[in-house]
Amino acid sequence: MFGKTRIGSVCFYVTDIARTQAFYRDVLGLEVTNMGDDGSGKDWLSAKTAGDVELIFFQTESRPGNSPILVFDLADGGIDTIVAGLAEQGATIVTPVSHAPGGWTADFTDPDGHMVSMYQSQDAPR
Repeated sequence: MFGKTRIGSVCFYVTDIARTQAFYRDVLGLEVTNMGDDGSGKDWLSAKTAGDVELIFFQTESRPGNSPILVFDLADGGIDTIVAGLAEQGATIVTPVSHAPGGWTADFTDPDGHMVSMYQSQDAPR
C-alpha cells in the first residue's frame, strides 16, 4: 500500500518554536519558514531538505518517543479508503482522518507502537 508512496515529511514536536527555528536556520543552515497559526493558536515551521522531504515542527509537549513521526504523502488522495483498509487489516488508528494545515491527516501505529502518519492535500480527492 505504501510501497510507491514517498515520505513527504518528518514531523517533530518541539517545546520552543523560536529556539527550534533559530537552530535549524542558523546552526544547520536550512531555509526555515514560519507557516503561522495552525488553528491551535501556535505557529508551526517548515523546512525543505534535498529530495523534497519536508521537516515540520509543531510546538507541543515534547518527550522521548512521541517525535519524530514519518509522514507519507498521499499525492493521489484516497485517505479515507486507505485508513479504512488499514483498520480492516488490524492497524490501530490513533487519529482518524482529520483536518490539518492545507489538507487532511490520519495517524496509526505499527506493531511496536511507533506512530506513522499520512497527509493528503486538500486539492486531492478524499
